[in-house]
Amino acid sequence: MAQRFGGKYSPGGTQSLEGRRPERVNVFARLLYVAALPVLVAGLMAVAGGSAIEAAIELSAFALLIVGAWLLNEGIKAEQAFAARTIARPPAVPRKILAAGLTAAGVLVAQAANVGVIEGVIFGAIIAVAHLMGFGLDPLAAKGIEGVGRAESQRAALAIEEAEAVVVEIRKAAGSVRDREIADRAEALAERARALFRTVEDDPRDLRRARKFLGVYLEGARDATVKYAGLSTELRGGPARGEYLALLTDLEASFATHREVLLADDKTDLDIEIEVLRERLKQEGLEA
Repeated sequence: MAQRFGGKYSPGGTQSLEGRRPERVNVFARLLYVAALPVLVAGLMAVAGGSAIEAAIELSAFALLIVGAWLLNEGIKAEQAFAARTIARPPAVPRKILAAGLTAAGVLVAQAANVGVIEGVIFGAIIAVAHLMGFGLDPLAAKGIEGVGRAESQRAALAIEEAEAVVVEIRKAAGSVRDREIADRAEALAERARALFRTVEDDPRDLRRARKFLGVYLEGARDATVKYAGLSTELRGGPARGEYLALLTDLEASFATHREVLLADDKTDLDIEIEVLRERLKQEGLEA
């Protein structure tokens, strides 16, 4: 039987593109992978020619260039994520700076084997400067909002980073089930959770009231998803699937309600919402 094409962004799907920032691809950063290919060819020709030392030098230079290109692209992704947030800590590893060093080292090794060490150092230095000027440095300082202490901003940034990692685990586990509706519902929950993240970013003082949602309840959703994914092959649908979907729906609604409560600054409604969600997770045996 033919299956109707659809998805979370199709008409009638669960998600929209509203508020989502598309990932920008830096074409020049991607081209660095291509730029390393001549060095690989030279290394393979040296292997074919029986020159072991030359082959080792050329292939080492190729490895340095490829790792440098990979680090640069990862650094650009981290920089985009940093720029998209109101509060954020700088990346733990300065990938773009390391990429400049590795790319320069790759050029140095390749040129030293062909034209000499001094020329290799000169070319390497030129490449390092051009790399840093062209792609810039990594974010090196945390950012927050005015009127909020640095420590408070950092706590909020760390909590959001940890919660984002849990969201990634939820999406990965849901995707392993190979069930479109399950994946769509998990994606919907992820979007609700991220909307809550943005609310906390706008005012880190909300972190205290949002902490259970960013921790215990989001982790409960992850545990439920991992648990269902592990049993989905044996269960093959049935009541367990319906119960899991109902849990995701309840969690999604709770995250949405909690965000509205934070925006309205209503503590009474928040306490009620936390109690309702706690009871729901207790039923599933997932409350920490």
